[in-house]
Amino acid sequence: MGAWQSYRLRLQRRRWRIRAFRKRRNLRPVANRTDRIAPSDILLFSTQRNEGVRLPYFLQYYRDMGVNHFFFVDNDSTDGSLDYLARQDDVSVWTTRASYKRARFGVDWLNWLQMRYAHGHWTLVVDPDELFLYPFCDTRPLRALTDWLDASSIKSFSAMLLDMYPKGRIDAEPYRPGQNPIEIASWFDAGNYTIKKNPKFGNLWIQGGPRARMFFADQPERAPALNKIPLVKWDRRYAYVSSTHNLLPRGLNLVYDEWGGEKASGVLLHTKFLDTFSIKAQEELERKQHYAGSKEYLAYAAGIRDNPDLWCKWSEKYINWRQLEILGLMSKGNWA
Repeated sequence: MGAWQSYRLRLQRRRWRIRAFRKRRNLRPVANRTDRIAPSDILLFSTQRNEGVRLPYFLQYYRDMGVNHFFFVDNDSTDGSLDYLARQDDVSVWTTRASYKRARFGVDWLNWLQMRYAHGHWTLVVDPDELFLYPFCDTRPLRALTDWLDASSIKSFSAMLLDMYPKGRIDAEPYRPGQNPIEIASWFDAGNYTIKKNPKFGNLWIQGGPRARMFFADQPERAPALNKIPLVKWDRRYAYVSSTHNLLPRGLNLVYDEWGGEKASGVLLHTKFLDTFSIKAQEELERKQHYAGSKEYLAYAAGIRDNPDLWCKWSEKYINWRQLEILGLMSKGNWA
């Protein structure tokens, strides 16, 4: 990359950080327990709206993994989820009625909270319908991964978003609070993915899976991106650019190739396709707060009128992270 392009990216990063600083005025603290955070704590950041049914399992899943403190931005929920979060001893939560879209789909809000509270911490940025997997996650806590990353001087860790779905109608089995969503949405596409490199930011761009073949079959290039970098050793000078798809400085996006092989990577099990999906899709379509005029939710609304069965003869049932590594969807790299 030339000096001019590097300079432009530094200016862009400065712009996102200034923007995040200004957007802090959108946020009103409801429960601020950040004085309890220890210097070595692992932090999780998320935005949510009306995700009350998912939160009990989400919080327990990441507590068991080793997350020490949770940061939530609640975007004007009406289902009691804000009160629920405010009662959790390891949660700090802010609320806002401001536009999700004008905050760059929540990125500005989380960038600010990470600038303010996450400097020097390993941070995980995920949505309430995303479950993070990493190599050896069945036997090693998240702290083991972050310690190895520190020892290896690696500051960011990637994870492919893997859409999970049930076999049969997506509304056939109701999801209960506290239930593992993988008990219902236990299938995924083992292949059907395209990968290309983003020349500007250096990250890989991954598309495909059930959303591409069911909702964007005629325009696969418009399918949602599946590449994410959710785990970062945060520095207040950093900034996410587009969700967790890429961030600046640019070097944090170089998370796959290395001399002698590929870097370790994980998977985010994306459990969007439960019986709550059609209601959620319609709500978000009416709010018009998502990317590019909510084109993704327009496709969902058109595709779920008959509650499609996303399962196909090439679908694979989820077993564990080792299965995903064998399929080439994640890698342990040189972490032994």
